[in-house]
Amino acid sequence: MSKFFCIFILSLTLKLNIMATRSYIGVRNLDASIDYIYCHFDGYPDHNGKILTEYYADMDKVNALMKLGDLSVLGEQIGEKHDFNKRTRGWCLAYGRDRGESNVSVRTGNYKELINDQNVDYVYVFDGDYWECFDTYDPEMVINLYNSVPTGA
Repeated sequence: MSKFFCIFILSLTLKLNIMATRSYIGVRNLDASIDYIYCHFDGYPDHNGKILTEYYADMDKVNALMKLGDLSVLGEQIGEKHDFNKRTRGWCLAYGRDRGESNVSVRTGNYKELINDQNVDYVYVFDGDYWECFDTYDPEMVINLYNSVPTGA
């Protein structure tokens, strides 16, 4: 095997391992502002959208999720503090709780700021009753999570 081919395969492997579908997860306030956190991995509707609609469908659970602050991975359960490098499957992996980072708390912004932020791919907003999903590459499109997410999985 040539040296060039080995380097190509290695670089492709490394790139595949660090790519992320980033998202914001937020709650719409009465004044239309949005309290939100960042989530680094798996932000696409068939993952984060599915988890949010199936496991975080009431305000108490959403508030508990928001208290974690920024996430590496959204899980079906909030979970408990654990080693960031030895993730517990199904639990949220939080930068503050699990890795001890600071400045990862909830932030407040407005819809236009979030939807125009090209550093994320999707924006999820809970209005107290249901989740909305917006694609930052097509801000006019609202993704209906009830139709795009398989049920009963």
